[in-house]
Amino acid sequence: MYETRVTVNGRVATQVDHWTAPSGASVSRFRLASTVRRLDRQSGSWTDAFTSFYTVWAWRALAVNIASSLALGEPVLVSGRLRIREGEREGRRFVTAELTAETVGHDLSRGTAAFLRSSGAKPGLVPVPGADIDEEPPEPDAGAPPGRAAAAPAGGQANGARADGASAQESPAWSAHTAEGRIPFPATAP
Repeated sequence: MYETRVTVNGRVATQVDHWTAPSGASVSRFRLASTVRRLDRQSGSWTDAFTSFYTVWAWRALAVNIASSLALGEPVLVSGRLRIREGEREGRRFVTAELTAETVGHDLSRGTAAFLRSSGAKPGLVPVPGADIDEEPPEPDAGAPPGRAAAAPAGGQANGARADGASAQESPAWSAHTAEGRIPFPATAP
């Protein structure tokens, strides 16, 4: 009833751990680093002041979507319930800040993203940094009637199409992921 709800923006500081709890619910966990930036009036430039770390916990569908969407270093916004834990381990006291996530999303002030409705997202489908993003897009759905393109995924563009009408093959960098394969989208704004 009197839980503290917060929204924290920061970067994914660890790989997302994902597993299934004994109850059968999906669970994901990652560390979120939120760095305060200050304007140095003498130099006129922004500098990092200090970093706060949070352990983010997510359950069920959100946990699966986090595991299939987030990668190390990505900027995100996390809203949820804040809990401060105190404890002692090996004779040393510690304090941790934990967020039980209610919503998680990419920080679009730092880049672009493409939304795909979760119709069976699977953990571990996040593109690996440094992976070849210039590979050819998948072929249209073989089950589509001749002369017709495959239907677009719910809430998204058809394979090879971009929101601005240009072909994804014309885009210098594109990548995405779904349970069925890669769906192209521009990595940078056109």
